[in-house]
Amino acid sequence: MQTQFDIRTNGPGLYEFTGEVGHWVKGSGLLTLFIQHTSASLVIQENADPEVQTDLQNFFARLVPPSNDPRMAYLTHTYEGPDDMPAHIKAALLPTHLSIPVINGKMALGTWQGIYVFEHRDRPHHRRVVAHLQPQS
Repeated sequence: MQTQFDIRTNGPGLYEFTGEVGHWVKGSGLLTLFIQHTSASLVIQENADPEVQTDLQNFFARLVPPSNDPRMAYLTHTYEGPDDMPAHIKAALLPTHLSIPVINGKMALGTWQGIYVFEHRDRPHHRRVVAHLQPQS
């Protein structure tokens, strides 16, 4: 089984789409999710307290500031805006694909775990995540 999920983002942050994936999965097997972009990531993270997402976003903003920050003067790929190359760096540090077991039609996520697109660019984007469910043999 294969499909894709289209996630609209409105700037930096984590965008949960656990419910959409949960409605699609059936049976048992291994689910693979892959984001088709180089400036956004996929993460499994806590979905109970929104402060977790805020803290993660703030941490990565401090870890990799915009290219117009003096500490980032070494960057050469800057013509797409001060958020572009830092977004590529963040996507290189974080996963762009996830594997999740599916058991009897349910993803084997923990109690507080959700699936997120982690948007690293400043402006809104339309992100595509490809899903493949390999049935249990």
